[in-house]
Amino acid sequence: MRTALAFAASAAILLVACGDAVGQNTTPSGGGPLETRPANTRYQPAFAGQTRAPAEASNVAFQVETVAGGLVQPWAVEPMADGRFLVTEKTGQMRIVAADGRVSAPIQGVPAVDGRGQGGLLDVALSPTFANDSMIYWSYTEPRDGGGNGTSVARGRLVETGGAARLEGVQVIFRAIPPYGNNMHFGSRLAFSSDGKLFITLGERSDTETRGQAQDLGSHYGKVIRINPDGSVPQDNPFVGRGGALPEIWSYGHRNVQSAAIDPATGRIWIVEHGPRGGDELNQPQAGRNYGWPVITYGVEYSGGPVGQGIQAREGMEQPVYYWDPVIAPSGMQFYDGSAFPAWRGSVFVGGLKDTDLVRLTLRDGRVVGEERLLADRKKRIRDVRQGPDGFLYVLTNVRGGDGIGELWRLRPTAR
Repeated sequence: MRTALAFAASAAILLVACGDAVGQNTTPSGGGPLETRPANTRYQPAFAGQTRAPAEASNVAFQVETVAGGLVQPWAVEPMADGRFLVTEKTGQMRIVAADGRVSAPIQGVPAVDGRGQGGLLDVALSPTFANDSMIYWSYTEPRDGGGNGTSVARGRLVETGGAARLEGVQVIFRAIPPYGNNMHFGSRLAFSSDGKLFITLGERSDTETRGQAQDLGSHYGKVIRINPDGSVPQDNPFVGRGGALPEIWSYGHRNVQSAAIDPATGRIWIVEHGPRGGDELNQPQAGRNYGWPVITYGVEYSGGPVGQGIQAREGMEQPVYYWDPVIAPSGMQFYDGSAFPAWRGSVFVGGLKDTDLVRLTLRDGRVVGEERLLADRKKRIRDVRQGPDGFLYVLTNVRGGDGIGELWRLRPTAR
């Protein structure tokens, strides 16, 4: 484990431009589908364009700059208005990365995490009123009594004095129930809507004995949650007052959601959730609706057998807007509305862990009409992608196995 001084030194050394100046993509054009590899299933889409969208090369010229390196199992990045970044490391540290790439010592006051497997310190988000209250929110795998754990969300005030940072007034505002004892499928992304409500995405904990709880309104597993910033329940949530249903639930029937973002044009939340073998799904979760897992899916078990009855549609269950087979293993999501890349305005960016690329989607009338793959040549797992206040894109990477050392990259436009 590196010391804080080593972190800072490595970050400063890595603050260099290291990309081509002519667009980091391998996407062909010509109208055919981008994905041409064999699918894991013989399932047929429910409508035209639900999968294998046409390849769409944007031909945007950009360079990739390494802002900071030496990050240990980084999971999320949150740009700040002053040009700095909050970064979480799955092992339990939250750090501030300065505009010049210096990486801080861990912020004090972060609660203990269960960092086994897919657990740990996960997403981080600034309060919509951060400029006035200095509040930040984060999700993490919280150890629970009896040896179990669960996804929790906390908030605290970021205080910086004498070059050190700490969290004060830490308060847990949400705890997923029931607790469970494995180390998989915690979710979890945080997204504030324009009305100040907080969306939280959760996984169904993966195991066959828990996945069915994605259909159980008395469990938080496999749900999208909507709460007020103080943790209370908005009274217009769809299941408020319904017996046997947890009132925090917004939508259900999800598998493991590690990508979520608000569309600035509509104010609606969109998510991308992990499928098993095949069946990563793009969804626009609406209040009270059921998105099907594990009853319907476009994927199969990792063993190759069908999930449940092997069906892809059932009355009362929503179809995904789009799905991938083979999977991209999605993590992180951003609607782009900046001015630095005019050709990308309105695009949706999703990080890819499996194919080590940044996926760009073009949406039209709520459907995917084009797909592009960026950064695949760099062979780094993309854990998160965010738009900075400068209009540039910031990408958080890590590597599989070992110590999981990752980097924070900046995508900056380059004149042709």
